[in-house]
Amino acid sequence: MKRPVITDIRATTVTVPLEAPLRHSNGAHWGRFVRTIVEVETDVGLVGLGEMGGGGESAEAAFRALKPYLVGHDPFELEQLRFKICNPTASLYNNRTQMHAAIEFACLDIMGKFLGVPVYDLLGGKMRDAVGFASYLFFRLPNKETGAGEIRTADQLIDQALNLKKSHGFTAHKLKSGVFPPDYELEVYRALAKAVGTDSVRYDPNAAFTVEEAIRFAKGIEDLNNDYYEDPTWGLNGMRRVRENTHMPLATNTIVVNFEQLATNVLAPACDVILLDTTFWGGIRPCVKAAAVCETFQLGIAVHSSGELGIQLATMLHLGAVLPNLVFTGDAHYHQLVDDVIVGGPMRYVDGKIAVPTAPGLGVTLDRDKLGRYSDLYKSLGGYAYDRDPARPGWFSTVPNTRWADPADDRIVDY
Repeated sequence: MKRPVITDIRATTVTVPLEAPLRHSNGAHWGRFVRTIVEVETDVGLVGLGEMGGGGESAEAAFRALKPYLVGHDPFELEQLRFKICNPTASLYNNRTQMHAAIEFACLDIMGKFLGVPVYDLLGGKMRDAVGFASYLFFRLPNKETGAGEIRTADQLIDQALNLKKSHGFTAHKLKSGVFPPDYELEVYRALAKAVGTDSVRYDPNAAFTVEEAIRFAKGIEDLNNDYYEDPTWGLNGMRRVRENTHMPLATNTIVVNFEQLATNVLAPACDVILLDTTFWGGIRPCVKAAAVCETFQLGIAVHSSGELGIQLATMLHLGAVLPNLVFTGDAHYHQLVDDVIVGGPMRYVDGKIAVPTAPGLGVTLDRDKLGRYSDLYKSLGGYAYDRDPARPGWFSTVPNTRWADPADDRIVDY
């Protein structure tokens, strides 16, 4: 039977609303996610789906520019694809890792559809039928349209955590932080940990702290039921110094995102848990390879979230399904969204888990009406500056940061 070859690629940027703007140490998501949906066509009529964060006209043009690399390529030949698109020396002059990830997703989707099997069967077979997630909690600005959804105080954060636990069944809770002064966030985080009882918690200031502040903060939370302490400071050496001064495991999704960094971390440990992101690592298969290295050297792993819609969430689920050493729940922004671009709408949590799709390929189908609707919305609203906070005009982040938002500032922000 003739195998398919790629004939074309299409990229469509969409923006999908969030319940409310999500604040983080480097800025904010301004009430929506901007994602680029990729469709890879073949000569046998199969279309593979991929997804990449960010986008707009520049991303669509960048994917179109890769068409000469892809036309005629066999989607089963993924190692050749990797070197075609992101040869490590050629990539000194470009940054195609995340684009390669979206195309790899689509190729795996094509392969699974062609063979009539789900992607997890192409990766060694599933170890679990559903993947568990932590509630992903943020400080939030009010929704621009309704004025609802603000999270600035401990009580507001706890209300959301308990509501998510009730509706979705989460038993682990992650706070994305680094927005307000550390002492304020310490009080909020401790209140959250008390409110969720025996559930585990995790704190992620996105590398906003100095090494000394990171150590001081660690001393203030070591008695809690922490899964891990994520990216408290920047750099392998900084993380190593923090690790030497706490008994908590340290996790990262920022400073170990390729195999060179992973090797360095094995030789001189700075991080205990590697958060594997199917976009940041360049695809599902690199994450599987990295997980095997972590298994060999007894490093922990979890599935990381970079702001997914349903297509990338499917890649996270197939990844989580096949990893024997996955013991931590994953991250997902997914419950912060109000809609999705896949048929059937947003996937559902049951007991804190999402079932792994079992249909051939990634197991999700693009909803053409919603793709068009959210593409039009993107064209209407445009992008937003991820590294800016609409509540702090003129502010920009530094590493480490010393200029925090004011937790008493309850102004209505026009953004």
